Amino acid sequence: MATNPLQQTIEALSKEKGVDPEVIITALQDAIETAARKRYKNENMRARFNTESGQMELVAVKTIVETVENPATEMSIDEAHTLYGDEAEAGMEVEFPRPTEDLGRIAAQTAKQVIFQKVREAERENVFAEFNQQIGDVKNGIIKRFENGDIIVELGRIEAVLPRKEQSRAESYSPQDRIRAVIKRVNRSAKGPQIELSRTDPALLIKLFEQEVPEIYDGTVLIRGAVREAGDRAKVAVYSRERDVDPVGACVGMKGTRVQAIIRELRGEKIDIVEYSEDPIVFVTNALSPAKVQHVSIVDDGGRVMEVIVEDKQLSLAIGKKGQNVRLAAKLTGWRIDIKSEEEKRREVEAQFGELEAGAEGDVTDAEGTVLEAADEAIETAAPVAEDVAQPEAGSEPEAGNEPGESVE
Repeated sequence: MATNPLQQTIEALSKEKGVDPEVIITALQDAIETAARKRYKNENMRARFNTESGQMELVAVKTIVETVENPATEMSIDEAHTLYGDEAEAGMEVEFPRPTEDLGRIAAQTAKQVIFQKVREAERENVFAEFNQQIGDVKNGIIKRFENGDIIVELGRIEAVLPRKEQSRAESYSPQDRIRAVIKRVNRSAKGPQIELSRTDPALLIKLFEQEVPEIYDGTVLIRGAVREAGDRAKVAVYSRERDVDPVGACVGMKGTRVQAIIRELRGEKIDIVEYSEDPIVFVTNALSPAKVQHVSIVDDGGRVMEVIVEDKQLSLAIGKKGQNVRLAAKLTGWRIDIKSEEEKRREVEAQFGELEAGAEGDVTDAEGTVLEAADEAIETAAPVAEDVAQPEAGSEPEAGNEPGESVE
């Protein structure tokens, strides 16, 4: 157990800030060296912590050289031999003790600033190293205060920030309220809190399902995607690795108990749980739930565009409030979805057929005109010849072997 006041201070500071005692000792050494350079301007100063006595020691260091150029930092080899005998060699260092009491008040303040800065840097580095591995995890905290719309949350001994843009519009809080949020990012060199939380990130929804649904936690049911418009609606795509397990039913729970717990945590946000499918048409059909889809067709496979036909009365449900349902379904599936009602599609098809018929009639008219022109030319050419042809008398029968209209010799 430390009995020296300095050692006790180092240990107390280490526990309070959560940093290694060696970091504090190094900061002390740097601080005393910085202060000593102001007092002993030309000398090469070095500070070290004596673990046996529990005291900081300050020494001036000189290097043994053949020819002295700077007496403040160098010692001739002849002088070294006189002081230390023949063992002294060029390149060796010699230390001369200096009192720390002579550093003065200003030097002490400088040392204090250096210590605080070093400890703060070490503390922030520890926070980054610890929480950077926990990005995406849900943390419980207590709301401490509000700063310009941002919420400062206390996570144990660490403060985190919940920015205004990461807050759900359906939620409101007061100081000392408990809150659950997901760690979105950790900054290494931020001036304020380094940890940024989120209540709108889909990762929060996924983690809540993992906590509430044992089948998701043990890997039987997989979440293949989640999208949110925080405070309004969310969609989650789930898939079961076992045929006997219904992924949607597992997430909903008996009488909806599991999903209701998540809805309460998200302050009433509506959640659509849909079954994932490798078939994009089936997946899009499921994603548009609760609307019932009549027909789905791929318009552009490369551009990932689909056309969806729904009953007239299902159109508003499929699109959703301000396009929310189809927008979330598009985000979840990765396909651009063009929704049309049966009536709208019928009019579109009729218009297309009308254009085709109009085009066909034009082609027929053009063909008829060409035929008539050809016939007129043929008649004009054939008319003089026809005058020389003997016409049978009216009522007479053509002779056998002659066809009607043929000339008779």
